[in-house]
Amino acid sequence: MKTAISLPDALYSEAEKTAQSMGIPRSQLFARALEEFIEHHRRENITDKLNNVYSLVSKRETEDLTNPGLESIRNLTKNDTW
Repeated sequence: MKTAISLPDALYSEAEKTAQSMGIPRSQLFARALEEFIEHHRRENITDKLNNVYSLVSKRETEDLTNPGLESIRNLTKNDTW
């Protein structure tokens, strides 16, 4: 599909140079860049959703959890003199 977009002159110039250095048409550069941009934001959306889910776990539910490694160290060093 063809479309027309407006770009600042400096950005257009950089895109032109980049496409030439990559040996691809400018339109392919724009398509790749847009695909990467969309994928990046898709991943951000997933991260936001996961953060939201994990924020629903109350601190109270996790307060009862103990750190087995820390408990082990406490038991091993309880009679040590410092």
